[in-house]
Amino acid sequence: MPVQPFYLYLHLIFCVELPYLIKECKAGNITAQKYLFDKYATSFFLLCRRYLTTDEQAEDTMMSGYLKIFQSLKTFTYKSDAETYAWMKHILVNECLMELRKKSNYLFVANEMEDEIPVDETAISNISANEIFELITQLPIGYRTVFNLFVIEQMTHKEIAALLKITEGTSKSQLNKARLMLQQLLQQQNKVYVNNKIR
Repeated sequence: MPVQPFYLYLHLIFCVELPYLIKECKAGNITAQKYLFDKYATSFFLLCRRYLTTDEQAEDTMMSGYLKIFQSLKTFTYKSDAETYAWMKHILVNECLMELRKKSNYLFVANEMEDEIPVDETAISNISANEIFELITQLPIGYRTVFNLFVIEQMTHKEIAALLKITEGTSKSQLNKARLMLQQLLQQQNKVYVNNKIR
């Protein structure tokens, strides 16, 4: 059975070495730019969607992020695939934060830090990665932004505070409230899971 063109294209995207793609993108090769775009488009769209409210916002922000990536490649030096991905991801995260600043100014509420609230691991074990992603997108913008930066991007509260122009206490408070809300959402999700299983 012959290989379908779409699957052949996917094979090419993921088999072409990243250093070669970067080199060709720098030279203005349109095909290489498309390959680089398609190689990470799904991952970067989901990244943007974790920060932003709608698919349309996420897609527009991803496109503007890719534009900055291509513009910045002129001064970029390839060292490894992991560092290249981290560099591109950093640009996308910054684009998301810029979009949030324009739309909502984060909607942060400064509060004193409560005791840290752990997330129930037993509740997490019953739901899929896609369901966890959906729960994160249900968080208010301020909670979601800090949660993404601290938990997913693994930034410190000091770094988050400097990036978002808030205090470290506010960053910690937003994270704590995000964890509390996730705990509540997880418990609700777990109840639905158990009820459906009983039926």
